[in-house]
Amino acid sequence: MALIKCENLLTGYNGVAVSASVSFEISSGDYLCIVGSNGSGKSTLIKTLLGLEKPVGGKVLFSDGLISRQIGYLPQQSEVQKDFPASVWEIVLSGTLNKIHLRPFYSRKEKQLACEALEKMEISHLKNKCYRTLSGGQQQRVLLARALCAASRLILLDEPVTGLDPKATAEMYHLIEKLNKDGVTVIMISHDVDEAVKYASHILTIGKDHSHFQTVEDYITFHGEHCHHHHEGEE
Repeated sequence: MALIKCENLLTGYNGVAVSASVSFEISSGDYLCIVGSNGSGKSTLIKTLLGLEKPVGGKVLFSDGLISRQIGYLPQQSEVQKDFPASVWEIVLSGTLNKIHLRPFYSRKEKQLACEALEKMEISHLKNKCYRTLSGGQQQRVLLARALCAASRLILLDEPVTGLDPKATAEMYHLIEKLNKDGVTVIMISHDVDEAVKYASHILTIGKDHSHFQTVEDYITFHGEHCHHHHEGEE
């Protein structure tokens, strides 16, 4: 059973589509990478899946009791305050807010969730540090831990390695892959197709005129050696 099914989905703003329609299905445990040039509507698609934007046309179907509130979201770096004056623990714990509804305190269960997320991201030792004193890679891990507290089944990541150095980038990809192998479904916008095909199960290529959804095997077969040069000049 598909977790998310999009049928001829047109995304955009104020009723104006920004890219060609997309049709795809995401099942539990999948790892989808969304690729395409700047301005092709990748972030708009993510925001539509989150319910932050309304579809211009077509539809998004959620199954299995999944609702947009149960999706973890790691926004683009530019949309996140880097000088957040809070501790790592406070930020990660705040990811559980959609679970506590109107209770004025965090229960042991929420605190346990936050502890587990810190461990998965290998940042338990940073628990009491102030977020703004961390490196870019550490900040991204904190935000990913927060997303995991919000939802353990499905996470949407918008270019999670932008601005990170090669070591932090490799570590981030490794942690996301580990989560996926543990059963978390991943939808990630990626600028680096070479990396995407190493980890993903499916690739969605978005363009102004057409969009294409395929397995990674089909993508590699279709693009062959070309996929090693595909992302150059996309910036």
